[in-house]
Amino acid sequence: FMKERFEVELEFLQCLANPWYINIIAQQGYFDQPEFVNYLKYLKYWQQPEYARFVVYPHALAFLDLLQNKTFRDEIKKIDEATRIHELQYHHWRWPNFKEESADESKADTSS
Repeated sequence: FMKERFEVELEFLQCLANPWYINIIAQQGYFDQPEFVNYLKYLKYWQQPEYARFVVYPHALAFLDLLQNKTFRDEIKKIDEATRIHELQYHHWRWPNFKEESADESKADTSS
């Protein structure tokens, strides 16, 4: 039973790395249910190193943190917000060392 629970909770947690998944469950009203919000609080144990080492998608842990905030839970229901977050996530994966100020500096270098 414990192994099955571990696997189910890990699978659900890793689904939280996907902003579109979060958007869908938000639109379905899960975040309006106090029991579900409590379940999200319960899942924070995955942030402990002995559990976090099993998490393949670390963004899941970041989104789990964000989901503790009611404002984020309300905003992620909006398709525009889910799209914005997805784009930020994509750019983070695509260019993990990208810094906004370095882009501004390179623009300045090419304009002179």
